[in-house]
Amino acid sequence: MIPNQYQFELELSVRDYELDLQGVVNNAVYQNYLEHARHEFLHHIGLDFGELHDRGTDAVVHKIELEFKRPLVANNRFVVRLRAEQHGNVRYIFYQDIYRLPDNELILKGKVTAVFTNNGRPIRPPEDVVAAIKKNTIDR
Repeated sequence: MIPNQYQFELELSVRDYELDLQGVVNNAVYQNYLEHARHEFLHHIGLDFGELHDRGTDAVVHKIELEFKRPLVANNRFVVRLRAEQHGNVRYIFYQDIYRLPDNELILKGKVTAVFTNNGRPIRPPEDVVAAIKKNTIDR
C-alpha cells in the first residue's frame, strides 16, 4: 500500500524497555503501537472512546492479524499508518502498517477487526462514528 492511501499516520520512537533479550522490539509491543495509533486516529477525527463508552457503546477488538517483515531496534523512529473500512453491519477493519523512518522500510502489516457492542452484544456502529470515518476516507 502506498502512503497516500492511508487516512492517518502517527510517528513514534522505540523505547529501550520495549526490547526483548535479542535486542529487538518484543512482538507483543507492536499491538500497543497499533492500538495507540487507532486511538489517536479516532481523536483526530473527533471521536472519543470514553465518550462512546459513557453512551453505552464500546468498540472492541475481535481479531488481529500481524505479519512481521523486519524488526525494530532501540532508538528507531517509525510511523504507524492506517486506513479504516466498514465491513458488514458491525465490523470495522483497520489496516495498519508500520514503516521505519527515515527509509520507509516496511516493518509490519497489520489487520485489526473491531466490532461495536452494547452490553457485550454486537451493534451497528453509531451514525456519528460512521460519518466521522467516512468523512476521512481516502478515495481510491
